[in-house]
Amino acid sequence: QVQLVESGGGLVQAGGSLRLSCAASGNIFNINLMAWYRQAPGKQREMVATITGGGTTNCADSVKGRFNISRDNAKNTVYLQMNSLKPEDTAVYYCYAIVQRLDIMGSYQYWGQGTQVTVSS
Repeated sequence: QVQLVESGGGLVQAGGSLRLSCAASGNIFNINLMAWYRQAPGKQREMVATITGGGTTNCADSVKGRFNISRDNAKNTVYLQMNSLKPEDTAVYYCYAIVQRLDIMGSYQYWGQGTQVTVSS
C-alpha cells in the first residue's frame, strides 16, 4: 500500500498563483522520482515537472519560468508552485512517483487521484 494524496487545487484568476502538494505514504523504502502531470478535457495527460531523488528538476516548456517543483524528502512530499497562471493551465493535476517498497523488490509507479486547477480569464 502506497498512496499519493494531492492538495492545493482550486479556482484562481489569470495571473494568480497556487501551490500544489502531494504527500506519499505507505510501505516506502525510497522514492526515486516524483512528478506532476496534468490532463485537460479532451487532451492527453502531459508531464508538467519532475524531480529526482538527487534534486534534478525538469519542467515542460509551457511552464518554464512560471512553475517550480520541489520536494521535502523527510516528509515524502512534492510541491508544485504555480505562478502567472494562464487559462490554458486549467486541468486536473496528478501526482506521480516511482517508489522502491519495503516489502517487495523492484520499483513501482503510483498515481494520485488528481486535483482540479481552474484558471479564469
